[in-house]
Amino acid sequence: MPIFDACIDAGIRLIHTRHEGATVYMAEAYSQLTGEVAIAMVAAGPAFASSLGPLYTARSAESPIVLLSGDSPIAEDGKGCFQELDQVSITKPLTKFSLRPKRAENLGFDIAMALRAAASGRPGPVHVALPFDLLNEEIANPILPSLQDFARQVTSPSEEALQSIVDAVESAKRPVILTGPSQNPTRAKGLLEKLADAMDAPVIPMESPRGLKDPCLGDFATVMSKADVIVSLGKNIDFSTSFGQSPVMSSAAEFLVVDPETEVLERAQRAFGKRMTLGQRADANVTVQMLAKRRKTETNRSAWRAEMSAAIAVRPPQPTEAGDGPMHPAVLCAAVQRLLDDADDPILIADGGEFGQWSQACISAKTRVINGLSGSIGGALCYAVAAKIARPDATVVALMGDGTVGFHFAEFETAYRYGTDFIAVIGHDSRWNAEYQIQLRDYGVERLNECELNPTRYDLAAIGFGCHGEHVTDPAELDVALKRANKSGLPTCFIGEITGLPAPSGFGH
Repeated sequence: MPIFDACIDAGIRLIHTRHEGATVYMAEAYSQLTGEVAIAMVAAGPAFASSLGPLYTARSAESPIVLLSGDSPIAEDGKGCFQELDQVSITKPLTKFSLRPKRAENLGFDIAMALRAAASGRPGPVHVALPFDLLNEEIANPILPSLQDFARQVTSPSEEALQSIVDAVESAKRPVILTGPSQNPTRAKGLLEKLADAMDAPVIPMESPRGLKDPCLGDFATVMSKADVIVSLGKNIDFSTSFGQSPVMSSAAEFLVVDPETEVLERAQRAFGKRMTLGQRADANVTVQMLAKRRKTETNRSAWRAEMSAAIAVRPPQPTEAGDGPMHPAVLCAAVQRLLDDADDPILIADGGEFGQWSQACISAKTRVINGLSGSIGGALCYAVAAKIARPDATVVALMGDGTVGFHFAEFETAYRYGTDFIAVIGHDSRWNAEYQIQLRDYGVERLNECELNPTRYDLAAIGFGCHGEHVTDPAELDVALKRANKSGLPTCFIGEITGLPAPSGFGH
């Protein structure tokens, strides 16, 4: 409450959500779309505990946020006071760092440090637990931090490291450059294309837990095995890259790794051994920028780049006939693509299990936010609210399954309260389809167990919150219904009844 009150005089806008986890999700999307550090704030005790899942998601997605949490008074430490909890120990493995300020006069500098840390190196979340007595303490002649105290710390690569990358790529026949979540096309804003042209090499951003089998990367995995030089700029060599091992990556390939974290470099060294010819500790974003400005290499790898582009562009075939029963998920996705194609500023949000992957495979937009490497689901509604706050004039469409939408459905009320008119498209197959498909594949149809959901009218529930609702079973009605939703001026819960199919993966093989 002291912070709520202080925001009035400071001119800081509060967005008050229905659930603490939603607050962190909204901050995550806001940071990705604006390039700024975003602030999430929750109360102590169980409110703090409710924020932890999305905090893990933000860490995996490299989203720079600062989580402020209420905390019990320092003066009552060890006395068993209300909601006393060692918050720092809990969030330490989930964040870049976590702190609990001890002196009221240093609060400004503590916050400056938190903001700086969130944006520096590999971006990510930072947690600050705020003891209640410090927030209410009177400070005479306070000393406030300067702008320099907030400035992002940058670690640039050496000239030798940059030249090593240039030389290795120039001498390669089939080089590939991998980047991580914070260098995805939405956040890099055209920089990846400049890097690809400067190095005359494919540049592949990776941000999905399905890794090399990410549906939006098409048949990339089969072509990746041909690469003879692999440059990793901020991309963790982990499960999402099959740990860099064959057959996905050639056992004869040369590896060059640039990363802001020593631990990641050490992991890569263990994976690649002598094949890793460069391990440079430096900021990936800065390295991408510096390499993109280099003189174009004297090479002509148009055939290799075209082969990689063609593999990535592979998509599941569109159904040619309507068929019996609910519509194919690709049909619903195609209608959404048509809506986004007509928008001046389209923002695509994709979340969830199987339908989330269909969305990523079949739909594209200049701006995209997905649920990221953590494998978490449930944040899409929150992302959509934040997207409309960050860019009020954008056309925001968030796609998710009927399992996913249940996590934070009450945020439709938040969306209505703040006038955020997005369209939430729910692929409704009345099941937890990711789990259903695993059971079907691994255990057989006779052992399907507890993955069914009710055929709920989520559109009517959203109408109860003041929002717009659509419920479509006939594919012929999709375009009209989507246009109606887009013109409603309200947050929309758009239900498309679909057949629960396994997500597309490895399209060409």
